[in-house]
Amino acid sequence: MLNNLEVVFLEPKINNIPSAISVSSARTCYSSRGLISPEESLEWERTPQLLESIFKSGHHTTLQHTHFTLLISGMSRLLIWRLLHSHSFYNSEQVSQRYAKSNLANVFIPKDGDEQIWQDFYSRKFTEYNKLVEILTPHIFNKLPKFKQKDTPKRAGELARYIFPIGLTAYLYHTVNLLTILRYINVAKSLPEATNEALKFAELLEEGLLKIDNKLAPLINFAKKEKAVFPDFDKNDLEKYKIKGAVFDVVGDLKKATGDRYSGILRTSQMLFDESILGGFSSTMRLSLSADAQNQRHRRSLAIRPKLETDFNVDFYIPEIIRELPEAEIIYKNSIVDSYNFFLKMREKLSFGESAYAIPNGHLITIIERNDWSSFAHKAQMRLCLNAQEEIFNLTLDQVKKIKELEIDGNENLLPPCGLRWRDKIFPICPEGDRFCGVKVWKLNISDLKREI
Repeated sequence: MLNNLEVVFLEPKINNIPSAISVSSARTCYSSRGLISPEESLEWERTPQLLESIFKSGHHTTLQHTHFTLLISGMSRLLIWRLLHSHSFYNSEQVSQRYAKSNLANVFIPKDGDEQIWQDFYSRKFTEYNKLVEILTPHIFNKLPKFKQKDTPKRAGELARYIFPIGLTAYLYHTVNLLTILRYINVAKSLPEATNEALKFAELLEEGLLKIDNKLAPLINFAKKEKAVFPDFDKNDLEKYKIKGAVFDVVGDLKKATGDRYSGILRTSQMLFDESILGGFSSTMRLSLSADAQNQRHRRSLAIRPKLETDFNVDFYIPEIIRELPEAEIIYKNSIVDSYNFFLKMREKLSFGESAYAIPNGHLITIIERNDWSSFAHKAQMRLCLNAQEEIFNLTLDQVKKIKELEIDGNENLLPPCGLRWRDKIFPICPEGDRFCGVKVWKLNISDLKREI
């Protein structure tokens, strides 16, 4: 059963028909009479032949002029993590489990899975989630400053969501170009998890493309047939990198990555590069699936994410506040262990990749990431903000502290956004408006930074 996965294409106007754009852009390269308009290629007799020719010869920049905004609903967070957000060539706005209330109707049941058994499993998780929120609420309320106490339910939900399985679904805006869609169609069959869901997604993409432009059929067929192999990364590779730690293979420094170009709202430093992109460092990170979903949004922080099966252990993250409350910690641990047990039981009937929907958000994985200094300076700003998710805040803080220990030039300017704006006399100091955390972070040293709630 593949539930209610749905993809709606926002159809472009006629002068944005993908085949006409691609062919006209290719023809323009050899035109001595100026630009070739898309209208000129709509009915041009050689459009189908040229489109297929430029595609098969690898001239794929012509396919990247047409972008599609997809309205996706009913997709599991497992597939979003594995496919939609695992690369750099997209833009997404996705419903947040931190701040939007989840619904028992929004769950994914794998193909060949017993619907009632899975529904009962998800129902247990929602019951446990609600109980956790109930216990956490008064504790969080008392910790928050008065002007933030209205956010208590959201903060409680943020912590409790770790027990949710990654089979919960989401809805999102997702914008990609034509080449990326063809790549989705190609790699769907090779994914190690959520493969059946990915294949259904590929079918919907094909249907949507052909509805807009049936001249794309040869390209789609080629994408479906070309071999796709998921990257090989085994336990030996992981063990080799695990010992390296949070900062290794350091090149250069970040002096140039901390100038006043880095403190503005538009962050043009991410477009107008300086020499800091020539250096950087690698990191081995142990983090939850929930935190990695946030981490993926830093699309210039490239990472290797092995198959879940390659590095699978019953190992999960526990937020500090939950550790403070014995009653909450018992519910939290019991819920996650129950999810693992359910997953192992389903694994006897289904493949690892299809039973993986039961794995909890809090499940810890290992990734290996590479940052250039410019990208990390941006990431540090965003994740050292006290509004950032607790876990990714702590991971980033650990990286910054290690960089300071190594005495890498420019490390003193790895600061949250308010710290940079205070340094550069940009007002308001906190750019978050009414989302201000309530702490004058810009007056603190990195060693004093702590996200308590």
